[in-house]
Amino acid sequence: MKKVLFLALALLVASASFTPTEAAKKKKQKKAEPEVQAPAPVVLTTGSDSLSYAAGMMLTNGLIGYLQQQLKVDTAYMADFAKGFQESISDTEDPHELARRAGQQIASQVKQGMLPRLKNDFTGTPDTIINNLLYRGFADAIVKDTTVMKADDADAFFKAKQHYNQQAREEQQTKAGRDFLAQNATKEGVITTPSGLQYMVLVKGEGDVPQATDRVKVNYEGRLIDGTVFDASSKHGNQPATFQPNQVIRGWTEALTMMPVGSKWRLFIPQELGYGERQAGQIPPYSTLIFDVELVSIEK
Repeated sequence: MKKVLFLALALLVASASFTPTEAAKKKKQKKAEPEVQAPAPVVLTTGSDSLSYAAGMMLTNGLIGYLQQQLKVDTAYMADFAKGFQESISDTEDPHELARRAGQQIASQVKQGMLPRLKNDFTGTPDTIINNLLYRGFADAIVKDTTVMKADDADAFFKAKQHYNQQAREEQQTKAGRDFLAQNATKEGVITTPSGLQYMVLVKGEGDVPQATDRVKVNYEGRLIDGTVFDASSKHGNQPATFQPNQVIRGWTEALTMMPVGSKWRLFIPQELGYGERQAGQIPPYSTLIFDVELVSIEK
């Protein structure tokens, strides 16, 4: 796949040596304008190619209003904005350079914020976001270049791909959790409640059992079914975490309102009793969760 060609300045290198007269003549000569290379033709070979280009075009939705209102860019200078999106700029205040500076600002936002989020959205799916094609789709959309795709087509294509890949990831993640819980339920010591929550008693406590509105102190560690530790009370200081059982995910609420103080249980929480379709920090959507939970005390 051809790389996107960015604009470059031709560098003039002096030859070995010259006389003062030649140097003076050279100073008087007008500097030639740098040659601007035309963008390379876009070649979309794979589904990921088309997805990436469409994603770049899609990211420009609503951008014109933002440029006009927030960055004071005259839309007559969109070509300069597109250049500024891909190359460094000077500090002059003419409208050309203002548009170029705006392009640089937006490029930073795309690279540091929008692009990582989009790449994360397609992690674990059949498609990926390819940086250079996303940038090219973005730049082409700004100057209304529809050689490869029309804006409406790009938007529709991206949304269709996004929906398909989200469904594929949901099915894959849900199936992995469902298969894990089905196998786990057959292990000795694992108890399954009517809601689907599974737990194993590691240490049997003899204290009181909290109500949903009590404040409890707990030590815990949370893992994904692949063993990845995503959180632990030890990461937040030396003291147990304090909260009400009704302020946490449903799997925790159910378990804590069955645990006597002094207990330590291992919880196996299906995604329906966890975060469901939501991304929660390092926890992907539709994740089955494993927690080791120690109920330290109840604050009446």
